[in-house]
Amino acid sequence: MGIRQNFRRILAGSILATVCVSGVSQAEIINKAHFLVPGGAGGGWDSTARGIGEAMNRSGIIDKVSYENMSGGGGGRAIAYLIETAERQKDTLMVNSTPIVIRSLQKVFPQSFRDLTPVAAVIGDYGVLAVRADSEIKTFADALKIFQGNSRKLKVAGGSVAGSMDHLIAAMIFQAAGENPRKVRYVPYDAGGKAMAGLLSGETQLLATGLGEALEMERSGKIRIIGVTADERLPSASNIPTFKEQAVDASFVNWRGVFGPPGLDNDKVAAYGELVKKMYDTEEWQKVRDANGWVEIYKPGNEFMAYLESQEKELGALMKQMGFL
Repeated sequence: MGIRQNFRRILAGSILATVCVSGVSQAEIINKAHFLVPGGAGGGWDSTARGIGEAMNRSGIIDKVSYENMSGGGGGRAIAYLIETAERQKDTLMVNSTPIVIRSLQKVFPQSFRDLTPVAAVIGDYGVLAVRADSEIKTFADALKIFQGNSRKLKVAGGSVAGSMDHLIAAMIFQAAGENPRKVRYVPYDAGGKAMAGLLSGETQLLATGLGEALEMERSGKIRIIGVTADERLPSASNIPTFKEQAVDASFVNWRGVFGPPGLDNDKVAAYGELVKKMYDTEEWQKVRDANGWVEIYKPGNEFMAYLESQEKELGALMKQMGFL
């Protein structure tokens, strides 16, 4: 009788231990993350990866964080690499954004978000148009006047290939102003840092990018942002006018999120999602978020997948209208 009672106690204790480890502390099991960035240094993917990683690390959510930049193929090289090496990438999170939908639609690369494991949408970044601080273009109306006189004279830099997110932002804005979006003279650069250098050197007159990529340069006085695609002025950038207040109905936000390799365990996907949610409450994250003018867009796992499928339909229709497909 004593042996049976003892066995029951041992069995109950082992079951309770198993439940505690597998159910209560899944997120706590993860103590490291490797961020794969599908573009060069200085771009939106790079700043997002480092912003998330540093906030998690400095707040003690994870102990170890590392980064790897792998540009090429409009992001396709990194996507292919993550798929091909999936078995050894269980601790890797690849940062991506709306371009994974756009470039897949355009067949820039054969893969899509369906070939990866969507973990969570993390932030939203509004689009902007910026000029050099000493530019004769003071407002969007000035840029529009040049465009209307001769669209070829107005070159717009972007940190990605033609027909990509930056190109789409510029085209949307000029279309909202009543112009032909196909006439936008877009100059592609490999990553946002090079596009910014193109603007500062005078190679282009405008830069189309995300607010987060431009805000620090604007604050330092090197560039001037002439419009943001938010519906109203942002608390973290209250000096920057929206396009809407300039009578141009251009409203758009670019999501950025993290993906795991194909076949990533559901428990680990959920755990990474929990870590993102936990990160939002930290002071370290709030500093990163406000410094970049980001907004939080939390969509974990299956909710993220549903959002991507919906955006694919909407962007596909818009891109056909604009002649990008």
